[in-house]
Amino acid sequence: MSKKSTIKKRFIIEGAIALFIAISPLVFYSYKYLPPDATSWTFLGIEFKENDFGLISTAFYYYFSKLVPFLLLVIWFVTSKNWWYHAILIPIAMYSFQLYSVLNYSSKKVDENEILYVIAVTMVVVPIVYFIRLKLVDKHVHGIDLDAMDTELQILKEKEELRKEREKLEERQKTLLKKM
Repeated sequence: MSKKSTIKKRFIIEGAIALFIAISPLVFYSYKYLPPDATSWTFLGIEFKENDFGLISTAFYYYFSKLVPFLLLVIWFVTSKNWWYHAILIPIAMYSFQLYSVLNYSSKKVDENEILYVIAVTMVVVPIVYFIRLKLVDKHVHGIDLDAMDTELQILKEKEELRKEREKLEERQKTLLKKM
């Protein structure tokens, strides 16, 4: 691809993301503008039902109160350049489990058991973030460069192997001189 088309494509994607972020409050509160006593609603030829919530506005309240923060967190995770961005996975997991329970509302329970799933995700994400933090502190605060240490250890190992090889060659030379 040419540089112009890449820039144009990136401009369109970033513009769409910025537009979604700008209209996210409108999307979040759009349930208030639905018919107040309706149990179904048709939009662009798609029929939405109340999904056991009673009213369509109640259903959309639950959908958008989970979907909008979830999408904003995903955008933040994808666009973040900070070292700790993996920690954003914890609230993303929380909202994804909540969204799943809202979309499968047959159990009549919302926001009750998701904490167990989020704890499992947290147990994986927190050690990863802590390990990244330790590596950064060692490198930038303490001045410890692990790659340089590995390289130095490899060089010392090779020197030791060469020293042992030289000793073996000297030993062979001594034995050959004795035989002559």
